[in-house]
Amino acid sequence: MGSEGAPQTHEIEHEDVGGGGSKKMEINNEIRNRGSIKKKRKSYLPKFGCFRIEHDATGEGFDIEVVDASGQRPNPTHLIIMVNGLIGSAQNWKFAAEQFLKRYPEDVVVHCSECNSSMLTFDGVDVMGERLAQEVISVIKRHPSVQKISFVGHSLGGMVARYAIAKLYGRDISTELSQGNGQCESQISDQECHDRKYEGKCAGLEPINFITSATPHLGSRGHKQVPIFCGFYSLEKAISRVAWFFGKTGKHLFLTDGNNGKPPLLLQMVRDSEDMKFMSALRSFKRRVAYANVRYDQLVGWSTSSIRRRNELPKRRHLSRHEKYPHIVNVETANFTPVNEEAPTESKVSSGSSKIDMEEEMIRSLTTMSWDRIDVSFSGSRQKYLAHSTIQVKTYCINSDGADVVQHMIDNFQL
Repeated sequence: MGSEGAPQTHEIEHEDVGGGGSKKMEINNEIRNRGSIKKKRKSYLPKFGCFRIEHDATGEGFDIEVVDASGQRPNPTHLIIMVNGLIGSAQNWKFAAEQFLKRYPEDVVVHCSECNSSMLTFDGVDVMGERLAQEVISVIKRHPSVQKISFVGHSLGGMVARYAIAKLYGRDISTELSQGNGQCESQISDQECHDRKYEGKCAGLEPINFITSATPHLGSRGHKQVPIFCGFYSLEKAISRVAWFFGKTGKHLFLTDGNNGKPPLLLQMVRDSEDMKFMSALRSFKRRVAYANVRYDQLVGWSTSSIRRRNELPKRRHLSRHEKYPHIVNVETANFTPVNEEAPTESKVSSGSSKIDMEEEMIRSLTTMSWDRIDVSFSGSRQKYLAHSTIQVKTYCINSDGADVVQHMIDNFQL
């Protein structure tokens, strides 16, 4: 963004955060209602009038972008895909999506996915990942100016996003794009259009940020991976036997879906196969970030959401609150990427491996690439028992304490 855009973005952000303006999404109207403030700030809004929410033809999610008073929109180059968790919907990410637009009004378009909402989240990580991949392609068709892509997933949504990027990795969608609109055909030749399939790209776009929030990367099976079970092995074992209650998704999360000599899906997702490049897709992103609740998240444990062994978790007495982000208590940035770790193979994990062995295999493989780990604590907050939703600001009126976590995500976002 140029020098003219920077202060303009700052003023839009300052107007709405915590003030209720984001619900109305009418920035100009809010300024007009502030009397003397109008003269001071009017010059900062020469182009942008409000946010526009545009639903696609099938109703699968919506795009949020900035438009001016005449309805014209900029040509954003960065597409952000936000993915909801179990029994969630696109609305769960609305607050965060609006904050991204306030910071980057010209550069990004945010798509809140809803192809996997409500009861559809019981269909399984693979089915949901397939649907998300198709939805992403349809969004790209609507926004031919985008060149980069990032994913933000909450809870189960992070796992669905991991599956979807494997489906989109290295995929040549130029033919689909040229058929969907004339821009590709008018600007470059058919051969050049076909050559847009490059290894290391996601649906033809440059992968930038892959961000998860309270996501069970290691599954939900094992000691304290689901804190509500209080660490009782007998209870965890009993629940894993009835994982089918949560549909195919439950079997995937509790690692009880392995059959016909194949390992559980979550173990398949920590290696590359001939047709699914799970690890290559994840590694192609410039940044991988895992936000994790230290306490009070009753559904997703600290170790599984931060991709750590339990003995690697920071001591709570050593955690301290960030001055700017009061609920951020620890930030770890990995500066190296081991390359000699061996990813699990089907033969190693399908012959009666224990849950600890499977967990260890997932950790070893996922940590062959760097992750920024952001530990979050709502201790002392009246919303602490809603930590799983508060870290996302699922509903602002009851999860507002997580706004600083969302702001941390935005402040460290790489355009």
